[in-house]
Amino acid sequence: MMAPNACMVSPQAWFRSKGLHARKSLGQNFLQDAAVAQAIVDRSGVGAEDIVLEIGPGLGALSFPIARRVKRLVVVEKDPELAAWLTTEIAEKNFQNITLHAADILQLDWMAIFDEMLRDAEGYRLVIFGNLPYNISSQIVVRLVEHRHRIERAVLMFQKELAERLRAEPGGRDYGRLTVLLRFCAHITTLVNVGARSFYPKPKVDSEVIEIRFPKPEPFPVPDEAALIRVVRAAFGNRRKTLKNSLMAGLPGVRTEDIAHILRTIGIDPVRRAETLDIEDFIRLSLAISAREIMTTER
Repeated sequence: MMAPNACMVSPQAWFRSKGLHARKSLGQNFLQDAAVAQAIVDRSGVGAEDIVLEIGPGLGALSFPIARRVKRLVVVEKDPELAAWLTTEIAEKNFQNITLHAADILQLDWMAIFDEMLRDAEGYRLVIFGNLPYNISSQIVVRLVEHRHRIERAVLMFQKELAERLRAEPGGRDYGRLTVLLRFCAHITTLVNVGARSFYPKPKVDSEVIEIRFPKPEPFPVPDEAALIRVVRAAFGNRRKTLKNSLMAGLPGVRTEDIAHILRTIGIDPVRRAETLDIEDFIRLSLAISAREIMTTER
Protein backbone atom coordinates (compact mmCIF):
# COMPACT_ATOMS: atom_id res chain seq x y z
CA MET A 1 0.00 0.00 0.00
CA MET A 2 1.35 3.47 -0.95
CA ALA A 3 2.24 5.82 1.91
CA PRO A 4 -0.15 8.80 2.18
CA ASN A 5 2.46 11.33 1.04
CA ALA A 6 4.53 9.12 -1.24
CA CYS A 7 3.57 11.18 -4.33
CA MET A 8 4.79 14.46 -2.89
CA VAL A 9 6.05 16.74 -5.66
CA SER A 10 9.77 17.61 -5.71
CA PRO A 11 9.99 21.42 -5.56
CA GLN A 12 13.35 21.46 -7.33
CA ALA A 13 12.05 19.31 -10.20
CA TRP A 14 8.85 21.33 -10.44
CA PHE A 15 10.66 24.65 -10.77
CA ARG A 16 13.09 23.19 -13.30
CA SER A 17 10.23 21.86 -15.41
CA LYS A 18 8.53 25.27 -15.43
CA GLY A 19 11.68 27.28 -16.02
CA LEU A 20 10.93 29.20 -12.82
CA HIS A 21 12.70 30.00 -9.57
CA ALA A 22 11.51 30.28 -5.99
CA ARG A 23 10.69 33.90 -5.27
CA LYS A 24 12.73 35.50 -2.51
CA SER A 25 10.28 38.40 -2.40
CA LEU A 26 7.62 35.95 -1.17
CA GLY A 27 9.98 34.19 1.23
CA GLN A 28 9.47 30.89 -0.61
CA ASN A 29 11.11 27.81 0.90
CA PHE A 30 9.27 24.61 0.01
CA LEU A 31 9.11 21.55 2.21
CA GLN A 32 10.64 18.68 0.22
CA ASP A 33 10.86 15.90 2.80
CA ALA A 34 7.75 13.71 2.62
CA ALA A 35 8.47 12.09 6.00
CA VAL A 36 8.68 15.48 7.72
CA ALA A 37 5.47 16.65 6.05
CA GLN A 38 3.65 13.53 7.23
CA ALA A 39 5.07 13.91 10.76
CA ILE A 40 3.74 17.48 10.92
CA VAL A 41 0.25 16.38 9.88
CA ASP A 42 0.33 13.39 12.24
CA ARG A 43 1.46 15.41 15.26
CA SER A 44 -1.01 18.18 14.54
CA GLY A 45 -3.79 15.75 15.38
CA VAL A 46 -6.17 17.11 12.75
CA GLY A 47 -9.13 14.88 12.01
CA ALA A 48 -12.68 14.58 10.78
CA GLU A 49 -14.00 17.22 13.20
CA ASP A 50 -11.66 19.91 11.86
CA ILE A 51 -12.01 22.58 9.19
CA VAL A 52 -8.62 23.96 8.17
CA LEU A 53 -7.37 27.19 6.64
CA GLU A 54 -3.87 26.75 5.19
CA ILE A 55 -1.74 29.81 4.49
CA GLY A 56 0.71 29.40 1.61
CA PRO A 57 0.14 25.78 0.51
CA GLY A 58 2.92 25.96 -2.10
CA LEU A 59 3.03 22.58 -3.87
CA GLY A 60 0.64 20.90 -1.47
CA ALA A 61 3.19 19.10 0.73
CA LEU A 62 0.87 19.56 3.72
CA SER A 63 -2.37 20.32 1.87
CA PHE A 64 -3.10 16.91 0.40
CA PRO A 65 -2.31 14.90 3.57
CA ILE A 66 -4.45 17.34 5.57
CA ALA A 67 -7.35 17.13 3.10
CA ARG A 68 -7.45 13.35 3.45
CA ARG A 69 -8.21 13.76 7.16
CA VAL A 70 -10.42 16.80 7.63
CA LYS A 71 -13.94 17.91 6.82
CA ARG A 72 -12.92 20.91 4.72
CA LEU A 73 -9.68 22.63 3.67
CA VAL A 74 -9.38 26.19 2.37
CA VAL A 75 -5.97 27.12 0.97
CA VAL A 76 -4.76 30.67 0.26
CA GLU A 77 -1.88 31.00 -2.21
CA LYS A 78 -0.46 34.36 -3.32
CA ASP A 79 1.83 33.10 -6.10
CA PRO A 80 -0.29 32.92 -9.31
CA GLU A 81 1.84 30.16 -10.88
CA LEU A 82 1.46 27.96 -7.82
CA ALA A 83 -2.24 28.76 -7.49
CA ALA A 84 -2.87 27.74 -11.10
CA TRP A 85 -0.95 24.48 -10.66
CA LEU A 86 -2.77 23.69 -7.40
CA THR A 87 -6.14 24.27 -9.06
CA THR A 88 -5.29 21.63 -11.65
CA GLU A 89 -3.91 19.19 -9.07
CA ILE A 90 -6.95 19.53 -6.82
CA ALA A 91 -9.23 18.71 -9.76
CA GLU A 92 -7.09 15.82 -11.03
CA LYS A 93 -6.82 14.29 -7.56
CA ASN A 94 -10.59 14.79 -7.16
CA PHE A 95 -10.39 16.54 -3.79
CA GLN A 96 -13.98 17.66 -3.28
CA ASN A 97 -13.22 19.21 0.11
CA ILE A 98 -10.51 21.69 -0.96
CA THR A 99 -11.27 25.31 -1.88
CA LEU A 100 -8.48 27.53 -3.22
CA HIS A 101 -8.21 31.31 -2.99
CA ALA A 102 -5.53 32.85 -5.24
CA ALA A 103 -4.90 35.83 -2.98
CA ASP A 104 -2.66 37.52 -0.42
CA ILE A 105 -3.73 36.30 3.03
CA LEU A 106 -3.00 39.74 4.49
CA GLN A 107 -5.43 41.37 2.05
CA LEU A 108 -8.33 39.01 2.71
CA ASP A 109 -11.22 39.58 5.09
CA TRP A 110 -10.56 36.83 7.62
CA MET A 111 -14.04 36.99 9.13
CA ALA A 112 -15.63 36.55 5.70
CA ILE A 113 -13.38 33.54 5.03
CA PHE A 114 -14.28 32.03 8.40
CA ASP A 115 -17.99 32.55 7.76
CA GLU A 116 -17.63 30.76 4.43
CA MET A 117 -15.65 27.89 5.96
CA LEU A 118 -17.99 27.33 8.89
CA ARG A 119 -21.25 27.64 6.98
CA ASP A 120 -23.39 24.56 7.70
CA ALA A 121 -20.58 23.23 9.87
CA GLU A 122 -21.81 23.69 13.43
CA GLY A 123 -19.69 21.82 15.94
CA TYR A 124 -16.57 21.70 13.77
CA ARG A 125 -13.27 23.16 14.93
CA LEU A 126 -11.38 25.82 12.97
CA VAL A 127 -7.62 25.24 12.66
CA ILE A 128 -5.05 27.45 10.91
CA PHE A 129 -2.09 25.78 9.19
CA GLY A 130 0.90 27.26 7.44
CA ASN A 131 4.59 27.23 6.57
CA LEU A 132 5.01 30.97 7.04
CA PRO A 133 7.53 33.21 5.29
CA TYR A 134 9.52 35.19 7.83
CA ASN A 135 8.38 38.53 6.41
CA ILE A 136 4.72 37.96 7.29
CA SER A 137 5.03 35.75 10.37
CA SER A 138 4.60 38.53 12.93
CA GLN A 139 1.58 39.95 11.11
CA ILE A 140 -0.07 36.52 11.03
CA VAL A 141 0.46 36.09 14.77
CA VAL A 142 -1.22 39.44 15.43
CA ARG A 143 -4.14 38.45 13.18
CA LEU A 144 -4.51 35.17 15.07
CA VAL A 145 -4.77 37.03 18.37
CA GLU A 146 -7.34 39.41 16.89
CA HIS A 147 -9.49 36.54 15.57
CA ARG A 148 -8.83 33.96 18.28
CA HIS A 149 -12.47 33.76 19.34
CA ARG A 150 -13.25 31.99 16.04
CA ILE A 151 -10.11 29.80 16.02
CA GLU A 152 -9.42 26.77 18.18
CA ARG A 153 -5.72 26.52 17.36
CA ALA A 154 -3.00 27.15 14.80
CA VAL A 155 -0.25 24.81 13.62
CA LEU A 156 2.44 26.99 12.07
CA MET A 157 6.01 26.59 10.88
CA PHE A 158 8.30 29.47 11.79
CA GLN A 159 11.98 30.11 11.44
CA LYS A 160 13.62 28.84 14.63
CA GLU A 161 14.52 32.36 15.76
CA LEU A 162 10.92 33.55 15.71
CA ALA A 163 9.58 30.36 17.30
CA GLU A 164 11.98 30.89 20.20
CA ARG A 165 10.69 34.44 20.59
CA LEU A 166 7.07 33.30 20.71
CA ARG A 167 7.68 30.87 23.58
CA ALA A 168 10.36 32.87 25.43
CA GLU A 169 10.32 33.47 29.18
CA PRO A 170 10.66 36.94 30.74
CA GLY A 171 14.19 38.23 31.25
CA GLY A 172 15.85 37.29 27.97
CA ARG A 173 16.40 39.13 24.70
CA ASP A 174 13.95 36.81 22.88
CA TYR A 175 11.07 37.94 25.09
CA GLY A 176 9.12 40.69 23.35
CA ARG A 177 5.82 42.12 22.18
CA LEU A 178 4.62 38.99 20.36
CA THR A 179 5.50 36.82 23.35
CA VAL A 180 3.30 38.89 25.63
CA LEU A 181 0.43 39.12 23.13
CA LEU A 182 0.28 35.34 22.91
CA ARG A 183 0.89 34.63 26.57
CA PHE A 184 -2.30 36.24 27.83
CA CYS A 185 -4.56 34.26 25.52
CA ALA A 186 -2.77 31.11 24.27
CA HIS A 187 -0.79 28.00 25.11
CA ILE A 188 2.22 27.22 22.90
CA THR A 189 3.69 23.76 22.25
CA THR A 190 6.52 22.66 19.97
CA LEU A 191 5.38 19.84 17.65
CA VAL A 192 8.26 19.26 15.21
CA ASN A 193 11.77 20.61 14.68
CA VAL A 194 12.62 20.82 10.98
CA GLY A 195 16.18 21.10 9.67
CA ALA A 196 17.09 23.48 6.85
CA ARG A 197 17.87 20.51 4.58
CA SER A 198 14.18 19.64 4.50
CA PHE A 199 13.49 22.70 2.31
CA TYR A 200 14.12 23.85 -1.22
CA PRO A 201 15.75 26.28 -1.62
CA LYS A 202 17.68 25.48 1.55
CA PRO A 203 17.33 28.38 4.03
CA LYS A 204 20.12 29.53 6.31
CA VAL A 205 18.28 28.52 9.48
CA ASP A 206 16.25 25.63 10.86
CA SER A 207 12.52 25.83 11.46
CA GLU A 208 10.10 24.79 14.17
CA VAL A 209 6.45 23.80 13.98
CA ILE A 210 4.48 25.08 16.95
CA GLU A 211 0.90 24.72 18.02
CA ILE A 212 -0.80 27.88 19.29
CA ARG A 213 -3.94 26.85 21.13
CA PHE A 214 -6.57 29.35 22.24
CA PRO A 215 -8.25 27.86 25.32
CA LYS A 216 -11.57 28.95 26.78
CA PRO A 217 -11.38 30.52 29.30
CA GLU A 218 -8.15 32.32 28.44
CA PRO A 219 -5.09 31.90 30.68
CA PHE A 220 -5.11 35.58 31.72
CA PRO A 221 -8.46 37.32 31.18
CA VAL A 222 -7.88 40.97 30.27
CA PRO A 223 -10.58 43.58 31.03
CA ASP A 224 -9.21 46.08 28.49
CA GLU A 225 -7.36 44.31 25.68
CA ALA A 226 -6.80 47.46 23.60
CA ALA A 227 -5.09 49.15 26.55
CA LEU A 228 -2.85 46.13 27.11
CA ILE A 229 -1.77 46.01 23.47
CA ARG A 230 -1.05 49.74 23.46
CA VAL A 231 1.07 49.55 26.61
CA VAL A 232 2.98 46.45 25.45
CA ARG A 233 3.75 48.11 22.11
CA ALA A 234 5.01 51.23 23.88
CA ALA A 235 7.07 49.29 26.41
CA PHE A 236 8.93 47.32 23.73
CA GLY A 237 9.19 50.25 21.34
CA ASN A 238 12.56 51.26 22.80
CA ARG A 239 14.02 48.10 24.29
CA ARG A 240 17.29 49.73 25.34
CA LYS A 241 15.53 52.35 27.42
CA THR A 242 14.18 51.92 30.91
CA LEU A 243 10.50 51.07 31.21
CA LYS A 244 9.67 54.60 32.33
CA ASN A 245 11.41 56.19 29.34
CA SER A 246 9.93 53.69 26.88
CA LEU A 247 6.42 54.44 28.12
CA MET A 248 7.07 58.19 27.98
CA ALA A 249 8.14 57.86 24.34
CA GLY A 250 5.39 55.44 23.34
CA LEU A 251 2.47 57.02 25.24
CA PRO A 252 2.76 60.73 24.44
CA GLY A 253 -0.71 61.43 25.85
CA VAL A 254 0.32 60.30 29.34
CA ARG A 255 2.22 62.78 31.53
CA THR A 256 5.73 61.90 32.68
CA GLU A 257 4.85 62.38 36.35
CA ASP A 258 1.83 60.10 35.95
CA ILE A 259 3.95 57.28 34.52
CA ALA A 260 6.44 57.51 37.37
CA HIS A 261 3.61 57.59 39.93
CA ILE A 262 1.83 54.60 38.37
CA LEU A 263 4.97 52.46 38.30
CA ARG A 264 5.74 53.21 41.93
CA THR A 265 2.12 52.60 42.99
CA ILE A 266 1.92 49.12 41.45
CA GLY A 267 5.38 48.15 42.68
CA ILE A 268 7.35 48.18 39.43
CA ASP A 269 10.77 49.84 39.48
CA PRO A 270 10.82 52.55 36.76
CA VAL A 271 14.38 51.60 35.75
CA ARG A 272 13.44 48.02 34.86
CA ARG A 273 13.25 47.11 31.19
CA ALA A 274 10.20 45.78 29.38
CA GLU A 275 11.59 42.27 28.92
CA THR A 276 11.67 41.74 32.71
CA LEU A 277 7.90 42.10 33.12
CA ASP A 278 5.63 39.07 33.04
CA ILE A 279 2.11 39.09 31.61
CA GLU A 280 0.53 39.86 34.99
CA ASP A 281 2.79 42.92 35.37
CA PHE A 282 1.69 44.18 31.96
CA ILE A 283 -1.98 43.66 32.77
CA ARG A 284 -1.67 45.60 36.05
CA LEU A 285 0.29 48.34 34.29
CA SER A 286 -2.22 48.73 31.44
CA LEU A 287 -5.16 48.90 33.86
CA ALA A 288 -3.40 51.49 36.00
CA ILE A 289 -2.53 53.66 33.00
CA SER A 290 -6.09 53.45 31.65
CA ALA A 291 -7.52 54.42 35.05
CA ARG A 292 -5.11 57.34 35.30
CA GLU A 293 -6.05 58.56 31.82
CA ILE A 294 -9.75 58.42 32.70
CA MET A 295 -9.15 60.29 35.96
CA THR A 296 -7.11 62.99 34.18
CA THR A 297 -9.77 63.43 31.48
CA GLU A 298 -12.58 63.80 34.01
CA ARG A 299 -10.81 66.52 36.01
